[in-house]
Amino acid sequence: MSASSTEILGVVGFYDSPESIVAGMKQVRSSGKFKYFDAMTPFPVHGLEAAQGLKRSFLPYITFIAGLTGAASGFGLEYYCSAVSWPHIIGGKPFNSWPAFVPIMFECTILFAGIATVVSMILINGLPNIKRKSADPGLTRDRFAIVIENPNSKKTGWEFHGDHIELPFDAQGAQQLLQTSGAKEVRPFVAEGWFG
Repeated sequence: MSASSTEILGVVGFYDSPESIVAGMKQVRSSGKFKYFDAMTPFPVHGLEAAQGLKRSFLPYITFIAGLTGAASGFGLEYYCSAVSWPHIIGGKPFNSWPAFVPIMFECTILFAGIATVVSMILINGLPNIKRKSADPGLTRDRFAIVIENPNSKKTGWEFHGDHIELPFDAQGAQQLLQTSGAKEVRPFVAEGWFG
C-alpha cells in the first residue's frame, strides 16, 4: 500500500443498542474535542438527533412552499382554462367556480410537494455519494456506530472555505473517547478504495 492509501479517514466505535449509542453520542458531543462526527444506525433512533445537536431540517418548509405553489398552479390552470381560454357556462356555474377546481388543486399540491421533497432530499443528503465510503458494511444492517472523522482528509468530503485551518487529527484521542463513551469495538478506518 502507498502512504496515501493508509490515510486515516476517521475512527469508528460500535455500540450494542440504540440506548448505548444515544448515551455515547451525548458524551462525544459534550467532550468538545471533535467537531466532525456522525451516527450510523440501521433504523431511526429516537433522541439521537438531539444528542448529536442536529438542527431541525428545513425540508418541511420546502415541501410546504412547493405544495402552495402546486395549489396555486392548479388553480391558475383551471381558471385559465375555464374563464380565459375557453369560457363556457356549464350547468349554470360561473366561470370561476373554485369548488370545482379543488380536485385538480389537491392533485397539483401533492405532485409539486412530492417531487420537490424527493429532489431536495437527494440534494441535501449529497447523493449520489462519490466521496465517502462506509466505515463498515454492517452499519445499514445490524450495527450501531459513531464515526469521528478526520477533517483534514479530502476523502471524507468536508469542505472548508476561507482561512480555516484544522489541527492534526488526534486518532488516539478519538479512540479513547469512543471507548470511554461505551463503544464495544473501536477501530480506525483508512482509505482502502471504494469497496475496500
